[in-house]
Amino acid sequence: MSKTKPTFESELERLERLVDKLENGELGLEKSLAAFEEGTKLAKSLTQILDKAQMRVLKLTTDEQGEFLLDEFGGDAEE
Repeated sequence: MSKTKPTFESELERLERLVDKLENGELGLEKSLAAFEEGTKLAKSLTQILDKAQMRVLKLTTDEQGEFLLDEFGGDAEE
């Protein structure tokens, strides 16, 4: 049986659940430490995914000479 790779959204949801449990004091010391460790790993993984996505966007936004266009997302271009 092959294990499918979790999605960004599912990993983010998992991190949010861990944070909620930690903030609400639902866990004892050992489980809190384990949740913190897992949350730290999830946060690092999510950051790497976002960094890769940002690089893909930069690669897709080039001008005629192949130079990167570093415009802000959703911003209006001023001329």
